[in-house]
Amino acid sequence: MVLTIEQRSTLISQALDARQGSYSPYSNFRVGACLLAEDGTFIKGANVENASYGGAICAERTAIVKAVSEGRRKFIGLAVSSDVKAPISPCGICRQVLREFCGQDMPILLVPAQYTKDKTVEVTLKEMDKVETGDKLVVTSMAEILPFSFGPEDLERPQQ
Repeated sequence: MVLTIEQRSTLISQALDARQGSYSPYSNFRVGACLLAEDGTFIKGANVENASYGGAICAERTAIVKAVSEGRRKFIGLAVSSDVKAPISPCGICRQVLREFCGQDMPILLVPAQYTKDKTVEVTLKEMDKVETGDKLVVTSMAEILPFSFGPEDLERPQQ
């Protein structure tokens, strides 16, 4: 699956912008995400914390819950950002929730806080630690961040 330059640019800018909606008074760790639905709609999400901690929800799940509750079930791209200089990756539970609705080949963009189109270097997940230059935009996929995953199609497998 390939995103257009315009789709990538919008995903990145919207993920960076989504951080503004973060409610993170306990961790002070803002995260923003933007999903691109198959119908062309961009859906932003931010992390929302709770005093009970367990009631918190990550930015990626906020975006997917918003989208699914509005009837969207298929997605073709995701960007995730934070206030950290290095790009961050979705947590384990977010990866599994995303896997429910996103194809294995769906592009995922992990965006550094100081992303600048002309200065940030684009790398793959495998290249991330090998490239010594400044800010890195990591381009990966569902299959790469959640290998040997369990998805809806697995429930259709024959049972003994």
